[in-house]
Amino acid sequence: MRAVVHVYTADATRKVILAGCTGIEHGAFLDDATLQLMHDRGIFFDPNYLVFHNYLDNKQKYLGIDNYTEAGFVKMEQVLPELDKVLRRARAHQVKVVLGTDANAGAHGRNYEEFIYRVNEGGDKPMDAILSGTSVAAESLGLGGRIGTVAPGFEADLVAVQGNPLDDITAVRRVAFVMKGGRVVQFNPRSKP
Repeated sequence: MRAVVHVYTADATRKVILAGCTGIEHGAFLDDATLQLMHDRGIFFDPNYLVFHNYLDNKQKYLGIDNYTEAGFVKMEQVLPELDKVLRRARAHQVKVVLGTDANAGAHGRNYEEFIYRVNEGGDKPMDAILSGTSVAAESLGLGGRIGTVAPGFEADLVAVQGNPLDDITAVRRVAFVMKGGRVVQFNPRSKP
């Protein structure tokens, strides 16, 4: 059974890994020993930049609701530079970095921004970011033999963008074609950059 846990610190992360979790969300304050443990146990890691950026971009909509306070937003601003560091170190430890979602109001339909944040802020290689949202994500769901790869026998779920995301990761914003299960659901040959 899969269990994905939202956690930030190395100590808490080690505890949930030893308890049997299969994925970590956020993990901004992970140390090298914990990242190595994640690698050794095949734990998937999703730093999830979008959720923090979305909160910060929509601060006025959230501020004052439940525990959304000025102090909380200051903490969120402090987390982003830590994500940059931990993503680079996770890659160095060959942790399985996945692109998931911790989407909240304002983020739905904008998950492609995660690719951009990972490349532009986290220093990810564009192909590594793309793989995290395709084959690695499929593997994390236990569906690596059916989806996430363009190959014979795999479900034909494809997205084509205008431009080359390996040269300019913002090309992921310019979707020109979508195929789901072998059926075209969007075709926009005149999409604008």
